[in-house]
Amino acid sequence: MAKENSRDKILSVADRLFSQFGFHRTSMDEIAKIARKAKGSLYYHFAGKEELFTEVVALEINNLKSQLSVIVNDNNLQADKKIKNYLFKRMEILNSAANYHETLKADFFEHFNFIDKLRDDLDKWEKEQIRAIIKQGIAEEIFDSSNENLEVLLDIFIMVLKGLEIPFFIQEKYDEYSPYFDNSLKILIKGLRK
Repeated sequence: MAKENSRDKILSVADRLFSQFGFHRTSMDEIAKIARKAKGSLYYHFAGKEELFTEVVALEINNLKSQLSVIVNDNNLQADKKIKNYLFKRMEILNSAANYHETLKADFFEHFNFIDKLRDDLDKWEKEQIRAIIKQGIAEEIFDSSNENLEVLLDIFIMVLKGLEIPFFIQEKYDEYSPYFDNSLKILIKGLRK
């Protein structure tokens, strides 16, 4: 129990410092100092700063998955409403995921290859969620079933979502553009309809 409390405290402090100062300007010494832990305690739980940062980003991604799963698994929502809610919630959650933003910034200046597996897993997970919603929409006869290659559609969908992340989160235009989400999503959903 004490080990978990110590680990959680370290993660909490690391999350706050990475969010505020970024990966490179946050040191293990500073994390240990703020967490009131011996530096050795950090290395007991995490092999190094990369592993600690990866775990912090993983927590943000797990939060995203958890909240989006609620939407995907809501049996009371039709697919068109479900995809709309999914996309709104996705952008809302990622807007507050400062450490995930740090990985996006790194793609322009350097690459955090130690985070690649997390991001690849998220892409695969999202593809499955969107696939489930589209299949539900086809079964409900809301979405067009004549699309010959669902895999290509899913890849494009993920590319569009990833493409929006740059202006929304790196260029900090989320607040400016979010009032227009509804109209933008209507165009996207209309493309899926019969």
